[in-house]
Amino acid sequence: MGDIIRIILLVVIPPIGVLFTVGFGLQFILNVVLTLFGYLPGLIHAIWVVTRRNY
Repeated sequence: MGDIIRIILLVVIPPIGVLFTVGFGLQFILNVVLTLFGYLPGLIHAIWVVTRRNY
């Protein structure tokens, strides 16, 4: 159930999805900057971060 919520947040607000996945750090700050440049770069980066995490 947690993955479904994370994916929904990732699509709606990419930095929140990254924050819940990796916490506050470089990836989160990078995602905020990319999202400020545009929704699509932030979304692509967020998808990359969430799919590459180690289980």
